This record gives sequence, structure tokens and C-alpha cells, in this order.
Amino acid sequence: MTAPSRSPQLEAAELEGLGAGLGLALNATQIAGLQRYLDLLERWNGAYNLTAVRERAGMITQHLVDCLAIVPALRRHVAGGRLLDVGSGAGLPGVVIAALLPAMDVTCVDAVGKKAAFVRQVAGALPLANLHAVHARIEELHAPSFQVITSRAFASLAVFTALTRTHLAPGGVWLAMKGRVPDDEIAALPDGVEVFHVEPLAVPGLAAQRCLVWLRDKRPS
Repeated sequence: MTAPSRSPQLEAAELEGLGAGLGLALNATQIAGLQRYLDLLERWNGAYNLTAVRERAGMITQHLVDCLAIVPALRRHVAGGRLLDVGSGAGLPGVVIAALLPAMDVTCVDAVGKKAAFVRQVAGALPLANLHAVHARIEELHAPSFQVITSRAFASLAVFTALTRTHLAPGGVWLAMKGRVPDDEIAALPDGVEVFHVEPLAVPGLAAQRCLVWLRDKRPS
């Protein structure tokens, strides 16, 4: 049985409270944009299977708030620049980052055309001039370098960094969203790829463990 939908006003208040729990003071425009994103995700998901999470409440907790949790960390590290979201799928976390950090120019890349098309639709509908989508395998991407490269449930750390190293700007960082601290993946990293911080995350409403793994390239360019 499908749970009854909440009013947009109640949902907006919930998002405001969840953001506050993460240290984010979401304004009315940001909240409205996130709600519009959820509207589009629900609509497209029925036809294109963008995510296995079907109910809106689950999308809020498992996707939206999970991605909002990385925004404070990004704010502490970078004020702007170019960010690449690899294997972005339905735009997670790229859409959320673009909506909350307008000084960042965000490119979402995915090998599935319908997912890239969805992110383009989101960019136009919200609208977000700093959000772009590319349909390509990461190995085939042609773009200027990025100060931050992020991923969520994309690949092991070794594969993630190997596939994207040519796109990382000098002095740039990788930011991998993970569940438990991936000790085995960290141990398997090649020489020259350094984990310089593992940041635990507390995601409101989500009991599962979450962390951010920050990495940098110490190899000669």
C-alpha cells in the first residue's frame, strides 16, 4: 500500500529541518529546487528506471539527504571551481551539489544515455546554469580538468582514481562517497594515490554508515 503523500509545505519544512541537522541553512529557493528535482525523479523513474527507490520519502532519505551530507564538507574545502560527478546516474550527488553550491560548475557523466538526458532536463527545469550532463564512458570523456572529482557507488577507489586521473587538475582532489570505511580498498590503492582524510558522516534518518574518502594524486604530472 502506497503511503499518503505529504503536502508540499510539510515536505518543505521537513527538508529545512533535515538540512539544519547537517548544518545547512536551506533557503526557500533551494528547497523548492530540491522538491522540483524530486518531482522530476518520480516522473521519469516510472518510465526510465533511474533508481530502485520508488517512494518519495525513501528518495528523500536515501538519495537527497545522503547527498546533502557532503555539501558542508565541500564548502570547507573548495569555494568554487569545476567538479566532475562520475557515474552520476540520476544526478546524485551532482544535482544536489549544483543546487546548493552555485559557485561550482558541475558536470555529471554517465554511460547510460537516458540518465544523462534526465540530468539535462533537471538543469533546464530548476534551472541550474552551473549543471551539465555528458553521455559518455569516463574513459572517452573530453573536457578541461576538474578541481574535484566525486563518485557515489561507482567503483572501488583504485578503479575510480585510475579511470579519472587524467581529468584531475593539479592540486585537485578526489571525493568518494562510501558506506563503511573501505579499508581493503584503501590498502589496494597504488603508490602515489594518497588518502589524506576519511570523514564520517551522520545522515539524518539513515541508520547505515556513511563516510567520505578524500584522496589526492602525489605522482608527478
